[in-house]
Formats: sequence, C-alpha cells, structure tokens
Amino acid sequence: MSGRKCLFPIACMLFILLISLRVFASETAEKKAVETSNTWLKLIDNGQYTKSWETAAELFKKDVSKERWNQLLDVSRKPLGNVIKRNVKSTQYMTSLPGAPDGEYVVIQYETSFENKKSAIETVTPMLDKDGKWRVSGYYIR
Repeated sequence: MSGRKCLFPIACMLFILLISLRVFASETAEKKAVETSNTWLKLIDNGQYTKSWETAAELFKKDVSKERWNQLLDVSRKPLGNVIKRNVKSTQYMTSLPGAPDGEYVVIQYETSFENKKSAIETVTPMLDKDGKWRVSGYYIR
C-alpha cells in the first residue's frame, strides 16, 4: 500500500516536468522564430525581395516562384513605403496549420506603421525547416 502512495507524487512530478519542458521548448522556438522573422523583414524593408525568397523555407519556395514573389511585393508592399514603427503584437507556437504539413511553426503578428499606411498587421510565419533552421514560410499584410 505504501508503494502505491509513493508513485502518485512521482507521477505528478514527472507530469509537471514534461509540461515545463514543453513550455520551455515553445518559448525557445518563439524566440528563435522572432529573430528569424525580424532579420527576414529587414530584407523586405530594404527592397531585397529576391534575397527574402532565397532565405525563405523550402515550403514557401515550392508555393511561390522567385519571380512571382518579386511581383507580389512590388504590388503589395512597395506602395506602403518605409516602415515607421513595427512591434510584435503576438506570437503563437503551433504544430499544425491549415494547408501546411505538420511541423513546428510560430505565427507572429506585428503592429506596423508605414509611411503610406498608418496602421497595419503583418503576419509572418517562420517554421523549423528540415535542416533544423528557422525560416519564413508565410507572410501577409492586412
């Protein structure tokens, strides 16, 4: 009987440890993803659209060609002008996204102010690529 009583606290401690490790892993992923996203957005901000495509996730490159990416940014991002201010609004670690294979993703939303659009929300979605590096797999502005 005393052996059973001892197992419950051990199981609880293991459960708490596993939850703590999961939280730590998602916080670490979010931090790395934000760093990746910030670096990638600087490329976009500086008009280096081809370089942003080249450094994006393989999933991203399969979905949109380099030429199409440049066209999309010329039409949608360039008219907004320079970034005045950009702040992370939210981050969300996810392992599943609609229309994407299961994996590790962080959906990051920025509150951004541009020269020609005072208030916008930029959503950047880095993912852990097959080589273990975080790369951007999605981007849109609304």
